[in-house]
Amino acid sequence: MKHIPVPESKNPRLIIIGGGFAGIKLVKKLARAPLQIVLFDRNNYHTFQPLLYQVATAGLEPDSIADPLRKQLEPVKNFYFRMAEVYSVDPENQSIKTEIGELSYDYLVIATGSKTNYFGNESIMANAFPLKQIPQALDLRSHILQNFEAATITDDPQKLEAMMNIAIVGGGPTGVEVAGALGELKKNILPSDYPELNFDQMNITLLEGTSRLLGAMSEFSSKRALKYLKKFDVHVKLNTLVTSYDGTLAQLSNGEKIKTETLIWAAGVQGNFPDGINEESIDRGRLIVDEFSRVNGYDNIYAIGDIALMKSDDYPHGHPMLAPVAIQQGDHLAENFKRIFKGKQLKPFAYRDKGSMATVGRNKAVVDMGKLRFGGLFAWMVWMFVHLISIIGFRNRLIVFSNWVWNYFTYDKGTRLIIRRFIPRHRNNNKE
Repeated sequence: MKHIPVPESKNPRLIIIGGGFAGIKLVKKLARAPLQIVLFDRNNYHTFQPLLYQVATAGLEPDSIADPLRKQLEPVKNFYFRMAEVYSVDPENQSIKTEIGELSYDYLVIATGSKTNYFGNESIMANAFPLKQIPQALDLRSHILQNFEAATITDDPQKLEAMMNIAIVGGGPTGVEVAGALGELKKNILPSDYPELNFDQMNITLLEGTSRLLGAMSEFSSKRALKYLKKFDVHVKLNTLVTSYDGTLAQLSNGEKIKTETLIWAAGVQGNFPDGINEESIDRGRLIVDEFSRVNGYDNIYAIGDIALMKSDDYPHGHPMLAPVAIQQGDHLAENFKRIFKGKQLKPFAYRDKGSMATVGRNKAVVDMGKLRFGGLFAWMVWMFVHLISIIGFRNRLIVFSNWVWNYFTYDKGTRLIIRRFIPRHRNNNKE
C-alpha cells in the first residue's frame, strides 16, 4: 500500500485518529512536545455535537457549530493533518491503513468517538434518522421541511398524518432537546409558515424505554423535563420501545402504532474504532483502557473520549460518553506524554464531574451541579453560557449568540431552508 507523504522527523511520531474534543485537546497540549503529531479525520472540520439538534431544527446553520481543523491547530508547528478515513490498525508493524495509504507510528491515540447504536434492529437502521453528524442534521432538516411542503398539497388523510407526525426515540439529553426544539417550532413558527395546515393534527412523540427521562441525571431534572415537554405539547411515552419501523409506521412494544415519516433515533451510541484491535481489548463496543488511557494489551496504543472504557470503583461501567470526559482525558494524556519524555512516573486519570444539563426550549432547562438541582430560566441561562464558552472559535461563538438573541426576541428561526433536497433512499446513508 502507498506510503502517506509526511516529512521525516528526528522526533517520535504520534498518530491521533479523530479530530473531536479529545483529539483537539491532545494536539494543543502537546504543541511544544518533542513529537511529530499527525492527526487523521475523515472530515476537515470539528463538529460541536451538542448543538447538532439546533441545525436539524432550523435554529443554526452548520458552519456555526463547525470549525476547520487546520485553522484550529495552525499554531502547532510539529503538527500535520491528513483528511482520510482510517480503516485498520496494524499493532505488530506499528502502522495504520487508510483510504490514502499507510503510515507508521511510535505512539497511537484512538479518539474516534462514537456512532449510533441501533441494537441490531435492521428496519430502524434503514429508515430512522440518526443525529451524529452535520450531513445527518441537514438531511433531517430538509426532510421535515419537505414533508410540510408536501402536506400542503396532499388530499390523502393517511399520508397527511404520517407527514406531520414526528417521533423521537430516546429520552436522554439529545432526545429531550430535539423534542423541545420541535415543540417550539410547532407552537411558534410552523403555523405562520403553513397557515393552510391544522397543527392540532401534528403529534410530537418522545419514546423512552425506561421509567423516566434523563436517566443519567437526578429525579428532579427528570420530572422537570417531563413537565416542560408537556407544555410544548410533546407526548411522552415511558417504558416503551420501538420494535420496528418501515419508514411510515413505527411498531411499539406496548402494541401501539405511530404513523410517521420522521422517526429520529437518539436511543444510544457505541464506540466507533478501526479494525485491528484484539477482541480481548474490546468490551461493550468500547476499547478497554487502564487508568493511564493505554489500551489493554498494548504499550504504545491509547484511547480517549467516547471510545475509551476506563473502569473504576466510581465508574464500574466506564465514564459517561460526554464532551467533558473527552476533554479531560485529552488533557491528562498530554501531561502523561510529557512525563514519559522526562522519565517521570505517570499519573492516573481522575474525572472531575462538573455537572450535567439539558435544555427543553425557551427559558426552560435543567441543571445538576454537585448537590445543586435547579431548572427554569436560570438553568437555561447557565446552559447557554456553558455551551457558548465550549464552542470552538470566537467567530462561531458570536454567530451562535447572535442567532440565539434573534430567535429569542423574534420567535423566529431563520434557517428554514431546503438547501439540498433529501432523497429517502437508505436514510442512514452517512457512514459513522
